[in-house]
Parts: sequence; structure tokens; C-alpha cells
Amino acid sequence: MRQQFDVAERVRQVIGEAGCTQREFARRVVMDPSKLSRSLSGSRRFTVAELARIADAGNVDAGWLLGTTTADAADGGAEGAYGGAAGAPRPPAPAAPPGSGRPLQIVRETVRLIAERGFHAVRVADIAAACDTSTATIHYHFPGRAELLEAAVRWCMDEDTARRAARIAEADDAREELRQLIALQAPHTERQRRQWLVWMDLWAEAARSTAIGRLHADFYRQWRQTVAEVIRRGIEQGVFRTVDPEFSALRLTALIDGLAIQVLATEPGAGGTSAEAMDIACNAYVDTELTARRSGADAAGPADRPGP
Repeated sequence: MRQQFDVAERVRQVIGEAGCTQREFARRVVMDPSKLSRSLSGSRRFTVAELARIADAGNVDAGWLLGTTTADAADGGAEGAYGGAAGAPRPPAPAAPPGSGRPLQIVRETVRLIAERGFHAVRVADIAAACDTSTATIHYHFPGRAELLEAAVRWCMDEDTARRAARIAEADDAREELRQLIALQAPHTERQRRQWLVWMDLWAEAARSTAIGRLHADFYRQWRQTVAEVIRRGIEQGVFRTVDPEFSALRLTALIDGLAIQVLATEPGAGGTSAEAMDIACNAYVDTELTARRSGADAAGPADRPGP
């Protein structure tokens, strides 16, 4: 138990040296923030893979994190102390900043390949080739494909959450916040399309996997709650009429999901539902179902086009 608290203290030092928040550090090492928090408090034990990623991100020796070697001693301590293969080679520390280290590179390439091919068509060997490294290095950071999928999904979720927060921070009122969220969800750009392709694979996995299903349900609950909170704020501000925020969020997120799938079903410009049409339809919902009616020229816009 004492060693567990010593490990947590050394990880805190690494986070302090990284010069970022604990949540940001969790994102860098593709670790769930709540798991990092519990591990730092001593109520949860760090895994071998997590310690390896933390060591990479902080450019420190994994053995030092465990207190089995000094800070400048040889590699290999984490595997021996935590029951892994003794003497397993550790990838060299990246020269780039922690946020662009090997684990993050692996996760990003995994996301790209999932979007291009679908998760079940992506092999660990494909990811290794995309990262210009070996499958052994991939397995060092992520023991199996299941761990890779979870890390990739969590990274996408964190990226999506950060983009949503940045978008709504720029809005003047809740109505504009909702428009910003809709614009972020409509797959206009290649990046947005790639994100949606990963979500579609995630939904399929969630239907078959209890672990991924729980992860998906938790994230989707947060996303829908974000929409409900914006609607609730709009009611308080007087820009939305009095509605049930949760039920309205359910309807709007379902509309977003269904239209996004239609957009992705065809290539841009091929005659199917376009991202622009999706944007218009979702904004029409805001205009007709949510926006508070005002008299005269200040009334909500017509349903066949987004408001100003």
C-alpha cells in the first residue's frame, strides 16, 4: 500500500512538470480522468500500460515511477514490479512535446484507420505500419485491440467535448450556443466526417460489447445533457419557449444522429442528403420547436431555412 501512494506521488510530480491540468494530462496519456483521479488518491492501482504511457509523456523512467530505480537508472522496472515480462524493451522517449508522444500517435492513427476501414478491418500490424513502428511497441502501450479501441474512443470523446466547449463559449446566448453545437455536428469537413464514421463503428460495437456499450452510454448521456442544459438556459434567457429540456434534447439529438447517417451514406456532391441540408433541418427544429415567438419583425424565421 505504501508503494501505491509513492507511485501516485511520483505521477503527481510528472503532471506538475508537464505544466497542464490533471484532466489535460489524462487526455495526453489516453486515460480516463476519473481513473487517474482515483489512482492518484490511492483508491485505484495504476496498470502497467498506464504507467508506460505516463513515463513516455513525462519522459521519465517507468522504474523510477515505481521507486524500483533512481530517476536516471536503466529501463524495465515497471514490468517486473507489476507482474509483466521482465526486461521488456521500452520505446525511446519522444523528442516531441508530451502531447504528441507515441501513445497519442498510436491512438490518432487508430482513429484514422477505423474511420477509413472500420474497426474490424484494422489490424495491429496496420497501426504499427502507420506509426512506422513495430507491433511489439503497439502492444507495449496497449496490450490488445480492445484496449486500443477504448483508448481511441476516449480520445475522440475528449476531442469532441473540447470542441463543443470552445464553440459555445463564443456564443452570445443559448440560441446561438445551440446553433454552434449543430454546426459542429454537421459533417461539413473531412475531419467531421471521419469523426462520425468512428461514432458509427462505436454504435455497432456498443450493441455487441458490454464494456464499450457502457462507455458509449456514459458519453452519450453527457452529450444529451449538454444539449438539455443549453435549452434550459435558453428558457431562462427568454430566447426559447417553455419546453421540457430533456425531451427536446432527446428529439434534437435523434434528429442530428439520423441526418448525419444520411449525409455519410453518400459521397459529398453525389445527390444524397448534404451537410448543408442537415444544418438547415436542425436549425429549423430550433426555430419552429424551441424559439420563443415574438411579435412583428422579431418573430422566429420560417421553418425551411435557418434563422439569422
